[in-house]
Parts: sequence; C-alpha cells; structure tokens
Amino acid sequence: MDLQLIGSRAIVTGGSRGLGLAISHALVGEGARVAVVARDPDRLAAAAAELRAAHPGADVLVIATDTTDDASVRTMVSRVAEEWGSVDVLVNAAAQPSFSAASAELAHLTDDDVAADFDIKVLGYLRCARAVAPFMTAQGRGRIVNISGLNARRTGSVSGTIRNVAVAALTANLADELGPSGVSVTVVHPGMVETERTPALVADRAVSSGRSETEVRAELAASSSLGRLVTPEEVADVVAFLCSPLAAAVTGDAVSVAAGNRGVVHY
Repeated sequence: MDLQLIGSRAIVTGGSRGLGLAISHALVGEGARVAVVARDPDRLAAAAAELRAAHPGADVLVIATDTTDDASVRTMVSRVAEEWGSVDVLVNAAAQPSFSAASAELAHLTDDDVAADFDIKVLGYLRCARAVAPFMTAQGRGRIVNISGLNARRTGSVSGTIRNVAVAALTANLADELGPSGVSVTVVHPGMVETERTPALVADRAVSSGRSETEVRAELAASSSLGRLVTPEEVADVVAFLCSPLAAAVTGDAVSVAAGNRGVVHY
C-alpha cells in the first residue's frame, strides 16, 4: 500500500533509539524526509548513520533538542522549517519508559518524580505540538501522533497512569482545536515493546520480585491477548499509517498496539 508519504516533512522526537528510531525507519522507508530529534548528539549521529545505511538516499536531519525546554523546541522546529519549508508530520515519542522494577508506593512517591515525568512527556508533547501547529494550520494539513502507553488504561503506576491519561486528554483537545484546519491528532498506546532497553528492565524486575527473568517475561507475555510482546516495527507500521493522508479521518482517538490487553473492556 502506498501511504502517500513521499516528500513529507516529519519530525520524530525521541527518534534516536528504540520505538522512536523504528518509527523513523518506517517513515523514511515510505519516502518521508525525517528530522530525528533527541538530546544526545552521539546517539543522533549513530541513528542517522543507521537510517542512511538502511535507506540509501534518505533525507535525514538530526537535531539535538531538549523537549523540556520550550526555546530548544522552537529552535528545532524553526530549523526544520528553514531546511524543508514547513512541517507535515510530528511524532511525539520522547519520554522515559514507565516499565520499571517496581512502582513507588504512595509514601515514597515524590512530587519531583511525578513532575519530572509529566514535564518530559505531557508538557514536552505540548511544546512540540504548539511549535509545529502554526505551520500545519497555515498549509491546511498535518498529522500529529502522540506515543502514550497502556498505563492510560490500568493501574499499577501512579505517575505512569497520570502522564498517559494526560497525553490522551491532550490529544483529544488538540484534535478538536486543530481539526478545522485539516490537522489530525491521534494517540498510540503501545504495550510492552521489545527494545534494546527491555533486557535490563526485565532483569531489574526479576531482582526486585525474586523471580527469574524467564518468569518475568512469561508474565508480561501472558498479559497480552496474543501471548507475546510487540516489536518496535509493529508499532511503527501503525504510526506510519496514522501519519499518512490515508488516515485523514482518524483524529482525537486512541489506537492500541499491544498484542491485545487481556482482561480489559475498552469502548
């Protein structure tokens, strides 16, 4: 299927590794020009090299950006617009993973921890959307995809649930405001994704729970309807579709890419 993304000008935050890098691969593979955004210049350089090697002739721009800093975000968006004329696609994926050894109990959950989590993910997404919106509305088209997570639909991590529900709420509000100008905004809820961080995270949970890594992995897999973790590429394929003109009528809603969420009825 032709997703009609050839020549599209895309920004992927958190794009230097993991899910963000997989999304960058998917978009470049569809012919989009992609600005890969992250904080670490070395990781960005490695990501650019990987993308160009996998997709000869790819138009890739790397920009070191801190999404907790509004000035940094605006400078990044301005540079993309200067290089390519405007912005057609924004994928917000810059966030710390919420899967950890154990969620802090209420007595040990600090204001600073929650505020930092919220600043990186929710306000970071807001800053990026706010910066690209004028370009998208001026041209009468655009796609914004916010990467959230299944913690939006379950308990177990106070901070993780708060931030992911907030991303969904942000998405719906932006969709209503920007929709009349031809800009769609969607949120994707990945489940547990098999990235380069997963082995360490599984090991941490195994140590904290006194179980083996095999048992932890089996528990995580059993929580999905398909009985397995999802791959970054599986999530990236869905995100690429949502970034495309073919998904023009999808906005304000959430799409789960999690191999199914057992025991949950969502409607």
